[in-house]
Amino acid sequence: MHRLIGGAVAALGLVLGGIAASAQTPTLYFSAIPDDDETRLMERFGKVAEYLSEELGVDVQYVPVKSYAASVTAFRNDQIQLAWFGGLSGVQARLAVPGSQALAQGTEDGAFVSYFIAHESTGLEPSEDFPLDAAGMSFTFGAQTSTSGRLMPEFHIRGETGKAPEEFFSQVGFSGDHGQTLRLVSTGAYQVGALNYTVYDTAVAEGAPEVATTRVIWKTPPYPDYNWTIRGDADERFGAGFTEKVKQALIGMDDPELLASFPREGFVEATNDDYAPIEETGRALGILD
Repeated sequence: MHRLIGGAVAALGLVLGGIAASAQTPTLYFSAIPDDDETRLMERFGKVAEYLSEELGVDVQYVPVKSYAASVTAFRNDQIQLAWFGGLSGVQARLAVPGSQALAQGTEDGAFVSYFIAHESTGLEPSEDFPLDAAGMSFTFGAQTSTSGRLMPEFHIRGETGKAPEEFFSQVGFSGDHGQTLRLVSTGAYQVGALNYTVYDTAVAEGAPEVATTRVIWKTPPYPDYNWTIRGDADERFGAGFTEKVKQALIGMDDPELLASFPREGFVEATNDDYAPIEETGRALGILD
């Protein structure tokens, strides 16, 4: 009887010890704006979670979200503590959670661009000048709060034409993500669209069928875009110095397979101040309060 009781106590001790250890090492949840279809995102970021878990010494899990707005909401509600945001969604997230910090950006993200693409039937040709001949055609943005798929394209549409998109084009839509923008323009469902340049360049490199009927007709001037942002209370939860540890893990990510999933050549340090132009543009267009 005493041996049974002793064994039960020992087993209970192991269970309680495991619970205590689990409580001491919380899971880091991260997400990313859904700028591509969900299957590709799961493939891309599942491996990133494994890498971060090894580098940080904590369990790291990727949490998919359905929309750009949902990624910001999840960050605000503490459902995720780290995220790969676009320029605008990163600004929105940091405004929602005081003390949050932009940690890193891709080497390309300090000078990102959007492509304006057109279906071949439009007759529009590549030019260094804004495509004023697209007036009266149908046009699609990406997601409503996408930096490269909406914010900066709309900024330049207004600046170059003196008109709102709805006034310059005959029809304006929102595809939801960059891949869908490419598909819609490639079928002629929309004559013109704006999207993240890396999505189009990747489609060209992979020989995607959509590029056969589309062409890049204009690219925007450069602007700051994607970024890794962490909540301001991360050190309180995971321990002193954790935020810096995450930053170094991101900057130190050099596995070509992981980097190709973004796609980026590498990551460099970023700060909130780097995205001041995005915040200013968002306020100017009434997208940010």
